[in-house]
Amino acid sequence: MRVCGLIGAAVFAATLAMINNAAAFDETKYPDLKGQWMRTNVGLFAGTSVGGLRYDESGPPSKALSLGQTPPLTPEYQAIYEENLDDMGKGGQGIDPTWSCMSLGMPRVMIAYGAMEFVVTRDTTYILMERDNDFYRHIYTDGRDFPANMALEPRFLGYSIGKWLDEDGDGRYDTLAVETRGLKGPRVFDATGIPFHTDNETVITERIYLDKSNPNLLHDDITTTDHALTRPWVVHKTYRRVPSQGPVWFGHQVCGENNVHIGIGKEVYYLSSDGLLMPAKKDQPPPDLRYFRKHER
Repeated sequence: MRVCGLIGAAVFAATLAMINNAAAFDETKYPDLKGQWMRTNVGLFAGTSVGGLRYDESGPPSKALSLGQTPPLTPEYQAIYEENLDDMGKGGQGIDPTWSCMSLGMPRVMIAYGAMEFVVTRDTTYILMERDNDFYRHIYTDGRDFPANMALEPRFLGYSIGKWLDEDGDGRYDTLAVETRGLKGPRVFDATGIPFHTDNETVITERIYLDKSNPNLLHDDITTTDHALTRPWVVHKTYRRVPSQGPVWFGHQVCGENNVHIGIGKEVYYLSSDGLLMPAKKDQPPPDLRYFRKHER
C-alpha cells in the first residue's frame, strides 16, 4: 500500500508540475504568429540566368548571375564568388552544395523557399519548414547562454538562443531577438553561391517582429558577421500570413525525389530522361571509369 501511495503521490506531483508549467505560459503576452507564413517576393526573378531566390532583396532585379546583389566580400572571397559564377554560367553547380539535397543552412533557410510555421512555447520557439532539406529551427528562450567554448556538434542551422522583448512597454512581447552560432559548412547565402568563410565562425543575429500597421506581415532583420565579409551584412526579410482559417500543409517536399544531379569526384553531371549520364557543361570530361570493366556493345 505504501508503494502505491508513493506512486500516486509522484503522479500527482508530476501532474501538478505540468499544470503549473502550463499556467506559467501566458500566450496572450506573445505576438500572434499562428498560421502559415510565405515570403512576399513570390516566384523567381524573370530573365535570370541562375534559378532561385536571392538573399539580398533590397536592390532591383538583374539578369546578371549575381541577381544584382553586392555582397561585402573580402577580395579573397570575391574571387571565389566570381569563379563560382563563371562555373554556373557554363552550366555547373559552382560551390552551392544543395544540388545534393544538403541542408540550406542559416541564414539561407530564412529566404523561405516554402511555407513556414512559428510555434511559440514558454522555453522554445520553433520555426517549422515545409521542405525536408530545410528541417526546422529551435530558438531557445529559456534564459540559457551559449555553452562554454561552444562544446556542441556544429550543425547547418546552428544553435539559436532568443529573448522576447517588450520594446513599446505595453506589457506584451513584440520582438524576438535571436543569436545563432555553432554553424557548419559547406553553406552559401543563396543559389548564386555567395560564400561563407571556411572557418564557419559565422554569427547571425535576428530581430523578428510583426508589422505595426499590418499584423499579417512579419519582418526578420538579419545581420550576418563572417570572416568572408568586410563588414556585417544586414538584410531585411518580410513574410505574409496566408489568409485562411485552416491553411493546407502539403507535408515535406522531398528534395531527393526526381533529383537529376549526379556527383562523381569533383564533377556534377545530369541524369537524362532515359536514365543515362550526361554532361552538365560544354566539353565536360566523362567520369573516371578505371574500376569498371569495358564491355563490347
